[in-house]
Amino acid sequence: MSYQDLLARDFGAIPELVHTHALAQPRHLALIDGERTLDYAGLDQLMDRIAVALQRDGLKQRDVIAICATTSLEYAATFLGAVRAGIAVAPLAPSSTAESLAAMVKDCGARLLFSDRTVGAALAASGVIGAIEQIALDESHSGRSFQDWLTQAGGRPTAIEVDPDAPFNIIYSSGTTGLPKGIVQPNRMRWAHVRRGSDSGYGPDAVTLISTPLYSNTTLVSFFPAIALGGAVVLMPKFDTRMFLELAERHRVTHAMLVPVQYQRIMDFPEFQSFDLSHFRMKFCTSAPFSAALKRRVLERWPGGLVEYYGMTEGGGTVTLPAHLFPDKLHTVGKPAPEHDVRLVDEHGQEVGPGQVGEVVGRSPLAMMLGYHGLPEKTAEAEWFDKEGRRYIRTGDVGRFDDDGFLMLLDRKKDMIISGGFNVYPSDLEAVLQQHPAVAEAAVIGVPSEQWGETPVAFVVRAAARDEAAEQIRSWVNERLGKTQRLSAIELVDTLPRSPIGKVLKRELRDAYTRR
Repeated sequence: MSYQDLLARDFGAIPELVHTHALAQPRHLALIDGERTLDYAGLDQLMDRIAVALQRDGLKQRDVIAICATTSLEYAATFLGAVRAGIAVAPLAPSSTAESLAAMVKDCGARLLFSDRTVGAALAASGVIGAIEQIALDESHSGRSFQDWLTQAGGRPTAIEVDPDAPFNIIYSSGTTGLPKGIVQPNRMRWAHVRRGSDSGYGPDAVTLISTPLYSNTTLVSFFPAIALGGAVVLMPKFDTRMFLELAERHRVTHAMLVPVQYQRIMDFPEFQSFDLSHFRMKFCTSAPFSAALKRRVLERWPGGLVEYYGMTEGGGTVTLPAHLFPDKLHTVGKPAPEHDVRLVDEHGQEVGPGQVGEVVGRSPLAMMLGYHGLPEKTAEAEWFDKEGRRYIRTGDVGRFDDDGFLMLLDRKKDMIISGGFNVYPSDLEAVLQQHPAVAEAAVIGVPSEQWGETPVAFVVRAAARDEAAEQIRSWVNERLGKTQRLSAIELVDTLPRSPIGKVLKRELRDAYTRR
């Protein structure tokens, strides 16, 4: 059976697609990690060895393993091998504190922890991880050797019948507002991502460059379609602008998923035009606000299409903007994807009328989380039900639809500033700040004010070789803002605090401002 026949099914298993490619194109490259490579026959065999080893250790369908390590061939194969055995994966961020890692491992009930030298050393020093067995993917002394743990080649795992509603993975939120929540994504949701991938040009002749961490859903929505549809995947353990461009040119890359800060760094790279990027078919962006000006720069200078995805790790309604097809809609995030229902509701949970502002909620019959692991109350808080009882996921974002049905995001609901009784959206102020030639990056937060309740303050990273004072920039910006929007202060900073996938951590800005 061909992989196209498998894709025609309403539901299928990603490991089955990998096996199909191993039979049809055994020597076709699947994974590239520096000078190391793995073809589809080798990947399929390694997945079998991992699945057999997990079953040998007593893990059963619906059990969980955790992986906390730098991106590598072994990381990718372990994820896929676990899925072949029906075991859910909790990919964890190595940048987390040892205490947070221990809490996430305990929360998901992981039976094994796959780590590397850096993570293993941090956990050993803290003494908080407990008795869970660790496997060292990089052959360090952080745990049992990965090669020793594997079974011999040639064995086949016990076949399992894949349940569409069983957990595929548990992805933990960033934890910027407390203990991270485990977002349980079912097999059905990942299958929907794979089927969508064929519409984006993924296939056996595609080469996808992965430059964000494998623990992030941003990465996985690109990685799984790329590998399940038979293409080659180039792995970057850590993003570096020059290295990204060199790899893209060397491997004739056709697809990449990037976050806005990566696009910004690539577009600002002085030698950008010297690299041959002519093989690109499609570039994607998600996870953080993507300014219209930056989208325009990418379209003008980088071959291939550009698609922005707006959605959540929790799933629900996905909105897409094929920017190359709608250059006059770059200020929006696009229209709801096919079979995705996106609506706006007010603070009372009532749908708002055309052109009105409301919180974005969305649903999809296939791509929605099961819930937050072990947190039914938090799950309920994230849900909204329409009059027919259909379940939607709340995004926490505020937006409105334009007359053509394109969604314009105004801001995070929690980041909205209420100043003198008026709603002030930081994104509006940030857009004006970005127009000043001295501003490289900007983030606006609300701080307490005796006079107004809250007042907006901006944190600005100045562009290279610019020395304008904060007050000069503030005066320029306030001349272009409405009276209720004006900035009360600008703080000049060297960098903005960001998550590993590029989101500005506004809570850290608020905390730092409050401490001062």
